[in-house]
Amino acid sequence: MFAKETYMQRRALLKKKLGSGVLLFIGNDECGLNYEDNTFRYRQDSTFLYYFGLSCAGLSAIIDIDNDKEIIFGDELSIDAIVWMGSQPTLHEKCERVGIKEIMPSAEIANYLDKCVQKGKIIHYLPPYRPEHKLKLMDWLGIPPASQEGSIPFIRAVIAQRSYKSEEEIVEIEKACDVTADMHITAMKVLRPGMYEYEVVAEMNRVAEANNCELSFATIATINGQTLHNHYHGNKVKPGDLFLIDAGAEVESGYAGDMSSTIPADKKFTARQREIYEIQNAMHLESVKALRPGIPYMDVYELSAHVMVDGMKTLGLMKGNTNDAVHEGAHALFYPHGLGHMMGLDVHDMENLGELWVGYNGQPKSTQFGRKSQRLAIPLEPGFVHTVEPGIYFIPELIDMWKAERKFTDFINYDKVETYKDFGGIRNEEDYLITETGARRLGKKIPLTPEEVETLR
Repeated sequence: MFAKETYMQRRALLKKKLGSGVLLFIGNDECGLNYEDNTFRYRQDSTFLYYFGLSCAGLSAIIDIDNDKEIIFGDELSIDAIVWMGSQPTLHEKCERVGIKEIMPSAEIANYLDKCVQKGKIIHYLPPYRPEHKLKLMDWLGIPPASQEGSIPFIRAVIAQRSYKSEEEIVEIEKACDVTADMHITAMKVLRPGMYEYEVVAEMNRVAEANNCELSFATIATINGQTLHNHYHGNKVKPGDLFLIDAGAEVESGYAGDMSSTIPADKKFTARQREIYEIQNAMHLESVKALRPGIPYMDVYELSAHVMVDGMKTLGLMKGNTNDAVHEGAHALFYPHGLGHMMGLDVHDMENLGELWVGYNGQPKSTQFGRKSQRLAIPLEPGFVHTVEPGIYFIPELIDMWKAERKFTDFINYDKVETYKDFGGIRNEEDYLITETGARRLGKKIPLTPEEVETLR
């Protein structure tokens, strides 16, 4: 937790931005894994955490702007709960730490909201992403789940604050990035043919836990890097494999790190692996060079795609005019995702508020395959924290489909591509803060070039 003044200032700025109405914040509850008392690890809603700082289940809050009220709704622990959980500060004591003086029982929120509705007040709420949130909105406000789209003024006001990271936030994010880097460096040191994927994951988890961190998302650690979000860890690593890792740590305050690396199972890359890796490296390094205030991140994505096409042409995998290939979307056969996303209290920061608002400022997204997956397109500004994660993949099913459909035959040499269908995928990722003059990498440096990776092998 930060000082209570931080949370008070955040709420004051939000009230000033919205001007009037009632702001509803729904905190997260515990969630049973396979029965009620055996729960998933608890994680508070990030927007609730940002404005109220309390990582406790069973809380909701209201900011009644017109009546200048800030209320947390929740219940003190019963003696039964204390027996199982131990002594804790009271809810009143917890609320005092974040500058909230008014507390009401959790059941009272329905009555409070009902009175607000009867008085004709506007109730602002954010898009729900958990089933219990949807049920509460239906119960409290009578809004059916299919119509719970959230308040656009509220969404935009939250984004306008959370997008710009303060110095104290950057300190926390950098802590998460340092641990994240150590997780990847450990994997680079321990990976050997004959290990199972889960053995590498176990070593990475050990690093996170030794630093009092959770995972910021489910770890990807796989010899099948052509599958973008592969959470299966049961394969045995073989000589000649590439091992793709996408993993991050979350510090106690809730801030995230997110990095990716690709490692040869052997001590060195094969000649073919190195050729593709060098192209992906060039995509990454040229993107980083381009980071500065004012540049639309979509332009950086386009740059990375141009670098990839030029590189693939040198290997005979692509052909034709580079600008045309990227414009028409031929590059997405090998690069089907975006270049990066915002990062903070959420590893994909504020994703539940909608990519259209977070990454596009309300402007329409492309519907083109590959380009539509770019999560961040707006001009970069000082205070933004985001990832840089270009990739190159050989996805057999996608190759087969495009070849059968004769897509982009002016740009893709399918006969050559066929010989790479067993290649897998490569992704490397770092986290960057946009500064007044450019950009700064957050966290320890993880090996990026082939030489740097091989030195740790």
